[in-house]
Amino acid sequence: MTKKPQLLAPAGGREQLIAAVRSGADAVYLGAGGFNARAGAENFGDGALRDAVAYCHGRGVRVHVTLNTLVTDRETSALLDQLEEIAESGADAVIVQDLGVAAMARRCCPELPLHASTQLSIHNAAGARAMKDLGFSCIVLARELTRTEIAALHREVGEELELEAFVHGALCMSLSGQCYLSAMLGERSGNRGRCAQPCRLDFRSPHGREYALSLKDLSLIPRMEELAGTGVTYLKIEGRMKRPEYVAAATAACRAALDGQPYDMETLQAVFSRSGFTDGYFAGKRDISMFGWRRKEDVTAAAGVLKELEASYRAELPRVPVEMTVSIREDQPVSLVITDGKREVTVTGPAPEKARNRPTDEALCRRGLEKTGGTPFRLDRLRCHIGEGLMVPVSTLNSLRKEGLEQLLARREEIVPHPFRRPEEDLTLHIKTLDLRYPQLRVRLERVEQLTDAVAKPAALVILPVEEIAAHRELIRRMGEKLVAELPVLLAPGEEPGMMAMLAELKKEGLDKALCPGPGQVYLAKEAGLRAYGDYGLNVMGSHAIRTCRELGVEDLTLSFEVNLRQGASLGDYLPYGVIAYGYLPLMTFRVCPAQGERGCGRCSGQTTLTDRLGKRFPLVCRGKKYSQLLNTVPLYLGDKSQTLEGYRHATLRFTVESPARVARVVQLWQEGALLREDRTNGLYFRELK
Repeated sequence: MTKKPQLLAPAGGREQLIAAVRSGADAVYLGAGGFNARAGAENFGDGALRDAVAYCHGRGVRVHVTLNTLVTDRETSALLDQLEEIAESGADAVIVQDLGVAAMARRCCPELPLHASTQLSIHNAAGARAMKDLGFSCIVLARELTRTEIAALHREVGEELELEAFVHGALCMSLSGQCYLSAMLGERSGNRGRCAQPCRLDFRSPHGREYALSLKDLSLIPRMEELAGTGVTYLKIEGRMKRPEYVAAATAACRAALDGQPYDMETLQAVFSRSGFTDGYFAGKRDISMFGWRRKEDVTAAAGVLKELEASYRAELPRVPVEMTVSIREDQPVSLVITDGKREVTVTGPAPEKARNRPTDEALCRRGLEKTGGTPFRLDRLRCHIGEGLMVPVSTLNSLRKEGLEQLLARREEIVPHPFRRPEEDLTLHIKTLDLRYPQLRVRLERVEQLTDAVAKPAALVILPVEEIAAHRELIRRMGEKLVAELPVLLAPGEEPGMMAMLAELKKEGLDKALCPGPGQVYLAKEAGLRAYGDYGLNVMGSHAIRTCRELGVEDLTLSFEVNLRQGASLGDYLPYGVIAYGYLPLMTFRVCPAQGERGCGRCSGQTTLTDRLGKRFPLVCRGKKYSQLLNTVPLYLGDKSQTLEGYRHATLRFTVESPARVARVVQLWQEGALLREDRTNGLYFRELK
């Protein structure tokens, strides 16, 4: 029999927390003072976290704290302060994206459970194994998985890891953790908790379809039984930026559906929707029905339900069952023992009187003790030990009940901190600057025809998609140790066996290196006997993450292109690392194609463009109809700024939509240290991201 999952609700602030708990959440997730992916929410800083945990624990609700942004070395001290605050609060888990943050949490507070954020883009069993080896106990699954894929992943990991899946709320268009649109367009990084949601603005598809990067909100409430049957431990509602009324409506509807009761989708749609809801990914139906945006009628619909929803969570939810035992004996104080199964309190009152009329019996006791309204408790069982002919006023029983429940609640709200040991050494002073003036040149290509002698000769490494190498196996003999196979960004559970078979064959033919965009791909490469090189998709910005990548088996690393170049140059020598120095940077990665029209996919020959409201055209490249990537409008180029790359082991020229002649020309300019005389960008390398 499948264990019933727990309902996990968002709490962006105190009011949302109360709404979630009183509407039936089993657990809540919230941010503390910093380093969380919803920096714009109220959050729980300045001591509020401890109070929030006490409130929730008193009512039997778990608390998961988000620490799910990328962290630089300069922020290490502040991060440790945050970790210590979380440990001292007694929270039940911490949600982490940055692999370096996970390592520090594991080191400083080993008893605090680690949950892998959806920002880590875990799609497959190999990724799950990587997370387990790094000390994670739960994985927040990528939102792009189908019902079949979630169930398959659960069968693979068994009971070794808990899985968490989204059940309701906003859907990001991009794979979580692989969106750089807000950072590149407005210097507000989603990986740093500052996403400005430019994807919700009007991007036009080649067919003229509006808002081509905006999906409807997910809602699997009508399919709750199916989702629960996949084996997940937590069902997660998105919405830490939403108002309390939304949290109340979403939590109440999910609670009812999970318990097999009628639920109110009409009110839920009224309080917030983007042209309705979708179950697209879960159902395996990735088409234009998933797209939608917030219209005027969606906004006005909320006005009629907000007042009613606010009233719905004003009263405590009697969710904690208690057992009461009352003893009424002659010439002895009346005693009431209350237990929740783990804690027990005893309160006493005046001795009973001789009954002049009706003596106190079990019915009268129940009348005085079952009125638990205004508290989170409900009377589950009553035991009565009553002497003959004795009377206790109902008011006395009321007073004992009130006093006893207050004491029990106070006991339940007592904070039990996790042990925390701050490292004795200063973790911000371990970095070592490398004096490297000439980074190794690497070239990443999209297609074999881009590989001319003018490109291959100066390149120390040539990187091609693994499918291209498999289709042109003569490259392995031709390029030898120069050749690196780039593994797909998205690899679903059903695609793992085929990829492993392909890698095994290429290994036999002489391939020995793989470029890995995520933890799962690292493990697949290692299992195939290949040397694992980490790509930008691992989102590494600090030395602690570099060291953790080494633990995973990564031998070489490309840093996130959100890194500041000056800071990135001094991250130590734990691994050879470098940066992307040319290319139309991938801003978003999609499992549902934004370019498709009414007739579906397959009409764009694998390459097209999206156009924003300012008329800027963004290239869109399809990866074998499995996923697609939106590229920046102009290329990054650092060839005329070679002095800025001192300290880096390698620089990658990343080619995608360029012609073979263009590829050769850029390589030549790079060798000459010459300026690229066209529209270009320095990217984010010289900026301090918020």
